[in-house]
Amino acid sequence: MTLARLRLARTEGVGAVMQRRLLVRHGSAEAALEALGPRAFSRDAARREMEALERRGARLLFPGDPDYPPLLALLDDAPHVLAVEGSLAPFALRGVALVGARNASAHGCRFAEELAEALALKDIAVISGLARGIDGAAHVGALRTGTTIACIAGGLDVPYPRENAKLQRRIVEEGGAVVSEAPLGTAPLARHFPRRNRIVAGLSLGVVVIEAARQSGTLITARLAVEAGREIFAVPGHPHDPRSHGANDLIRQGAHLTEGVEDVLLHLPDAPLSRPTLRQMELPELRLEEPAPLPTLGCAAQVLEMLGATPMPVDELGRRCQLSRPELAALLTDLELEGRIETLPGNRVALAS
Repeated sequence: MTLARLRLARTEGVGAVMQRRLLVRHGSAEAALEALGPRAFSRDAARREMEALERRGARLLFPGDPDYPPLLALLDDAPHVLAVEGSLAPFALRGVALVGARNASAHGCRFAEELAEALALKDIAVISGLARGIDGAAHVGALRTGTTIACIAGGLDVPYPRENAKLQRRIVEEGGAVVSEAPLGTAPLARHFPRRNRIVAGLSLGVVVIEAARQSGTLITARLAVEAGREIFAVPGHPHDPRSHGANDLIRQGAHLTEGVEDVLLHLPDAPLSRPTLRQMELPELRLEEPAPLPTLGCAAQVLEMLGATPMPVDELGRRCQLSRPELAALLTDLELEGRIETLPGNRVALAS
């Protein structure tokens, strides 16, 4: 069963959403693999990956497993395989994500450490992406008093950035967890980070944004969190600092203004809501609308045919495909999570390189 689930998850061109559809249609991973035929991921390659993970002391989790993170399982596009190194205990705690700028200020990093330390002291798992700046500071602060979960874009054996390799080992050794959807040996590329960001959002009851510029990747995490019904918090910053503009905008749009741990605890639920908490929030590049029906496979093919290596404005793509904004947003999210397209600054999209 584990081998078949891994093979299905690793089959090229079959993303998380498509895997769910295949499992529903065929009833089991084995039947889905049989339907895929020769394009299915190699049995030998899957077995080698499992053996390599076992040598690292890591394990694989699939939706439906008792240890699969329950909050993450609520996502429509929950990862169909999750490689975990370290302890599974943090998944049983309430989780709060701290995310922000890689080029964070010293003040921002200090605030992230202090907030993470205070949250961890309250038996809350601090979740972040093990990047430079705010992410790394959040992990360090959490380890002082509790535990943390690091979500990475590449394989477990490819620390990124390299200077955080020691921190990654420390998280594993001190009772935290490092998780990845990617196979071992995967170098983190730009198109992998939106997928990583949805795991950060999906594991969390709330996301705290600290120092995020407009048009930043951090706001993708915030947008995904809103769509998943999670709470959004933002730390106000100086209006002359571009690193604060994104967080300040979130506050204007309804995010909880956050100056300390009590601001988070006051609004943190025991379980995620079933609908977005900030229905009127409009994040740069991607606007939140009423949920739209899932686009058909024909619409996806039409969009992919329209796109190329040259970025195209999203509004123009919608006009050419005659799709409403909610339909197009839902479709682009699916295609981005499947790694088939990439979203670029200026509200543009292109085929993934």
